[in-house]
Amino acid sequence: MRKVGNFSVAFDNVYLRSSAVVTGPLEKEGPIGTYFDHSFEDIHCYEQSWEKAEMRLMKLSYLKALEKADITKDELDYVIGGDLNNQIAITSYTFKNTFIPMLGVFSACSTITESIGLGSILVDSGLARNVLCITSSHNATSERQFRYPTEYGGQKPTSMTFTATASGSAVLGKTKSNIKVTRITTGKVIDVDQTDAQDMGRCMAPSAVVTLLDHLNDFKTTIDEYDLIITGDLSKYGAEIFEKCCTIKGIELGNKHVDAGNLLYDTSSQNVFAGGSGCGCVSAVVLSYIVEKLKKIEYKKVLVLATGALLNPIMTAQKMTIPCISHAIVLERVI
Repeated sequence: MRKVGNFSVAFDNVYLRSSAVVTGPLEKEGPIGTYFDHSFEDIHCYEQSWEKAEMRLMKLSYLKALEKADITKDELDYVIGGDLNNQIAITSYTFKNTFIPMLGVFSACSTITESIGLGSILVDSGLARNVLCITSSHNATSERQFRYPTEYGGQKPTSMTFTATASGSAVLGKTKSNIKVTRITTGKVIDVDQTDAQDMGRCMAPSAVVTLLDHLNDFKTTIDEYDLIITGDLSKYGAEIFEKCCTIKGIELGNKHVDAGNLLYDTSSQNVFAGGSGCGCVSAVVLSYIVEKLKKIEYKKVLVLATGALLNPIMTAQKMTIPCISHAIVLERVI
């Protein structure tokens, strides 16, 4: 492990031992629904509250990841994760009394790349054998906290993104597999004076551009090194802004760029407005679809630029601007 440039770290021996994704029904009906490990038939997930439903998503996703890695929870040195609920409550309640040391983190929708970045540091430094990185989101818990409960049937603009009902888990370790985490670039909090909480894709796009530029500068490379650059969750309008900003900075993405919010759902046939968002969105796409493409060697090196809007209802009620962040990781096919 070594520091590279001002904002990045390169790793030598961090392997993705396993990953698992559990979703709701709408995600299963989307374009990549066949890649998920399990999907519930309804968003209640057989529970009596939305929060308990999200806890079930998270618990099942991490149990499946442990099963695929052929380890028990007692072999985990740390769990690193978070969610969109106040005080990352879903993560805390999911792992209560598991007696696994937990590091709770929050970067909104970019929480999974922050988690994997920190987990990779622990593994490559020798401080941990196995680390579980996990995030989740649920459409109903998110709507209740950030906007209005879905039961209100409030009107929504086309610029709004649709919070995914999903949880993604990744087990990192030094046990060799065919996918490694080879690089991370830590994001900065970027605020471009936007106040519209119903248009977060465009709010977040500049933070992804900043992190991309930092990453390329730190590693003295170009986008030609990567088979794919995936952002998340900018969705339709944010992805357009990201690509335009990259062009202004002299980076022509061509067909190398996709956004997780545009992959998770079919915006032409599913009622998801501008596309997907939430901690579960980029996690679901990367830890299922992208991982499978790497396993099949359809991609050899992927740069993941997850993005997060660091707002809360109190700040938006006060008409304050929305700061955003983007953390990057590189997943590489090695064996």
